[in-house]
Amino acid sequence: MSDRTKPRKPKPSSSSPPPSPTIALTVKMARRCLLKPTLATAFLSLLFLYALFHTLLTPFPSPSSASAFAAIDLSPSPPPAPKIYLYDLPSKFTYGVVRSYLRARDSPVPANDADIRYPGHQHSAEWWLLSDLARPPTARSPNSALQLTLDPEEADLFYVPFFSSLSLVVNPIRPGGSDIAGGGGSTAYSDEGTQEELVEWLEGQEHWRRNRGRDHVIVCQDPNALYRVIDRVRNAVLLVSDFGRLRADQASLIKDVILPYSHRINSYKGDVGVEGRHSLLFFMGNRYRKEGGKVRDTLFQILEDEKDVVIKHGTQSRESRRMATQGMHSSKFCLHPAGDTPSACRLFDAIVSLCIPVIVSDYIELPFEDVINYKKIAIFVDTISAVKPGYLVSKIRKVSNERILQYQKELKMVKWYFEYENPNGTVNEIWRQVSSKVPLIKLMINRDKRLVQRGRDDPDCSCICSKQNGTISIRK
Repeated sequence: MSDRTKPRKPKPSSSSPPPSPTIALTVKMARRCLLKPTLATAFLSLLFLYALFHTLLTPFPSPSSASAFAAIDLSPSPPPAPKIYLYDLPSKFTYGVVRSYLRARDSPVPANDADIRYPGHQHSAEWWLLSDLARPPTARSPNSALQLTLDPEEADLFYVPFFSSLSLVVNPIRPGGSDIAGGGGSTAYSDEGTQEELVEWLEGQEHWRRNRGRDHVIVCQDPNALYRVIDRVRNAVLLVSDFGRLRADQASLIKDVILPYSHRINSYKGDVGVEGRHSLLFFMGNRYRKEGGKVRDTLFQILEDEKDVVIKHGTQSRESRRMATQGMHSSKFCLHPAGDTPSACRLFDAIVSLCIPVIVSDYIELPFEDVINYKKIAIFVDTISAVKPGYLVSKIRKVSNERILQYQKELKMVKWYFEYENPNGTVNEIWRQVSSKVPLIKLMINRDKRLVQRGRDDPDCSCICSKQNGTISIRK
């Protein structure tokens, strides 16, 4: 058939509309939609096959390797313990103070330092801390928060082992108020002179001058220790019993550490219980004190005739300690009123006796409060309420035997914090507290480097001051 005879396709009429763009787009989208599921299905299939073969071909870990992997500790390592350097002070500031104390009492004086023993004293923290740092490093507690270093250049802290509290009482007071001189006709020991000599020695040390003493640690546990030179060492970390006689620009909870007194009576070795504790409340101590301690006389007046209450006037002596031991070990509650300052060793005697402390001291500071909740081991009574007749005794009589046992269990759990003789006890806790001050010390040192030079006596309360503590008097 010729091309002419073939039927021709009709030409579209010029009047018929062209294909709609919407229809064309719809067709393209339909094709893409058919394509996408196909690609997604293929991808998922490949992924499934890979996971299947990887699981089949990978051997299961053995129990030993699995346990080894589980034992790996991925937590960050703790920072190394700060390092402390022990100053080699001249002997007259350490063992020489003990010798002067013994001579003043006509007691035998050992020739060798190794034979020296610190006199029984409630402020013996200075002895225990030096003893810890002076022993060989391998003999120190492995749990100590501070490393001892023999290189001052790598030290974070410098310990000044002056026996400041013992120095204060070297010369006993004789009748008439006069201090006796040292034995053998020697001149009298001078605590004030010794304080001055110590500071002169420190100010001659490069590491003291370098940071104005901020990284130094000094014990002044007796409220009057270092009283003559306190303003010249106030930058240091001070180890104190309370802030009763320190100004707010001299000491604070932020830069300093509260120490417990050494307990003077033997720890209670028995178990918790009310059997054998026949007294309700016990107190033995000096009735007449100054300042806030005047509350004691008032408490004597309202408590001395109360049933089951034992309250006695007594001073420091071997017989008084024996009677106090017997009284605290046989009483449910032990009274702790403020003395010349807010705290006293009697509180820590009560704790190691499992005798629930009843604290009447509005401005007391307590050691290790970051780990000890004293509300669980003691009863606090404000001074105004405590001196109301009948109030104090009525309050503690309401405490049930079950609650007393709970208090005693808590006391038993924490009493090791207050046992200096315990290798992992008080000394370790003091070093832990001191080590926590290192970041602040570094902050203050760096801050000092960029500040304009100030006068020596200008107060700097921006980082170290807290409200001054004190005691209150009872108005009659």
